[in-house]
Amino acid sequence: MSSENVHAHTVGVRWSDFDMYGHMMNANYIELAQEARLAFAMDHFYKNGLDMIAFVRHLDADYVRPLKWDGKNSTVTVETTVVRLGNTSFTTRQEIKDSTGNVACVITCTQVVIDKATQMPRAISEEEKKIILENALVKLDA
Repeated sequence: MSSENVHAHTVGVRWSDFDMYGHMMNANYIELAQEARLAFAMDHFYKNGLDMIAFVRHLDADYVRPLKWDGKNSTVTVETTVVRLGNTSFTTRQEIKDSTGNVACVITCTQVVIDKATQMPRAISEEEKKIILENALVKLDA
């Protein structure tokens, strides 16, 4: 992804994230994406005083190429952007890139915004929509 609306987050990897062949284990890509989504929420919602809670509703992982442990590069970059905005949910697209910038995995994640008290879906507020649209890769119909 190349856009000013991309949130880039560096995540450290450990040797235990990899299998005996030096390839990152599949479930660990999901963990990397989760950490980057939390950083996205911190940078765009929580730091602006919004206590938005969103739960993962659906997640797709497209494993493009293996991430290999080489003993030197201990970080990956996860680029996150919003690709869809609904009434109670939004969808992010995340590219997990190795230290040379090659995309290893693409994660698409739909999150539903919930009411803290009832734990039920709620409409995304106008202020939340504004922030989401500011961080969208393409113009979205809200």
